[in-house]
Amino acid sequence: MRARLTGLWHHSDFMKLWAGQTISVFGSQITLLALPMIAILLLDASATQMGILTAAGTLPYLLVGLPAGVWVDRLRRRPILIAADVGRAALLATVPLAAALGLLRIEFLCLVTFLVGVLTLFFDVTEEAYLPALIGREHLLEGNSKLALSNAIAEIGGPGVAGALLQAVSAPVALVVNVCSFLASAMLLGRIRTTEPAPPPPKEQRRMGEEIREGLHVALRHPLLRPMTATSSTLQFFGGIKSALFIMYVTRGLGLSPAVVGLFYAVGSFSGLMGTLWGGEITRRLGPGPTIVSAAALIGVGWLSVPLASGPPIQAISTLVIGALFAGMGNMVYNIGSSSLSQAITPDRLLGRVNASRLFIMWGMLPIGSLVGGALGAAIGLRPALFGAGGGLLLGFLWVFFSPLRTLREQPDMEPLRC
Repeated sequence: MRARLTGLWHHSDFMKLWAGQTISVFGSQITLLALPMIAILLLDASATQMGILTAAGTLPYLLVGLPAGVWVDRLRRRPILIAADVGRAALLATVPLAAALGLLRIEFLCLVTFLVGVLTLFFDVTEEAYLPALIGREHLLEGNSKLALSNAIAEIGGPGVAGALLQAVSAPVALVVNVCSFLASAMLLGRIRTTEPAPPPPKEQRRMGEEIREGLHVALRHPLLRPMTATSSTLQFFGGIKSALFIMYVTRGLGLSPAVVGLFYAVGSFSGLMGTLWGGEITRRLGPGPTIVSAAALIGVGWLSVPLASGPPIQAISTLVIGALFAGMGNMVYNIGSSSLSQAITPDRLLGRVNASRLFIMWGMLPIGSLVGGALGAAIGLRPALFGAGGGLLLGFLWVFFSPLRTLREQPDMEPLRC
């Protein structure tokens, strides 16, 4: 047991990947705050422009997500990771430069945000496809848990560090820190020596449309991947409804302060951190399938607390905090478990396309849910709409419950079932 839990601490190449990712996710917390601050304080952006700026960062998942998976499967993956880090550093460096020259405009900021989003998409798709070759499929659960740990810690401590830095220096100057973090990540990735499998030769490559269809076919037809994709998409859709209305409901409907909103997310992040520490042991005790099913159900139980919160402030806050504990834990354990299982059963030649297909479907549901949430909130009221969202989130686990995952006690071998 001890060797299984601590094995990757002695894997020097994984430690380089993990260190690079940890540095870059902390740096990205600065950009997460700095770009909107630049738009508001320096460019006097309107609400419409802020909406466009926000959408620009996730739009690449819908526009180029599927082709990105094809390219990741056609090329060696470590160079893509390095190029994505260097490219993001170069793009972000243009923002303080343009500000210093007096050339910064909101259109330029949106373009940079979009292009950074494209490279982030490539990095995310490639990292998940690269990990099995780097550490072996038998260590995927531990590897994904450690990578998720970095994200959880960054979500807890990153905003505070970013806020302090933005207070000390201007937002454009603060971006330089993220530029340095991406360059540090690229340098660490460049020192990895593990040899990855060669991509298929060009003569074996088919037209892009055919390869995209193959990735979508596996994600939507594989008996284990299909229910996870359906559950994740359901959670994203109803989560979009919840996200569109949550802050308005807590502040206007319950009359609570914005600090309570921050407390809710902080508790969820801390609970997610606990999920990264305990998720591996939970999976080993229950099995990968039951863990995924239970975690998905826990997400719904947690988010249903939002419309259930009512009464005096202390009662409403207590309900929200308890819900955040459940939702944060469930979300992190579900993400680690579903990613590890997907990597374990997907052939190496398809990892990029399958991961990109799942991201395309899941992220595509989020903006749709947000639009539906806004319409429902206006039509039937905040609390009824949130009850609908909470009910949808609670029922989202049924896709994985009524599937072979419910009885999957051991991690299967690669390609155990035909699609």
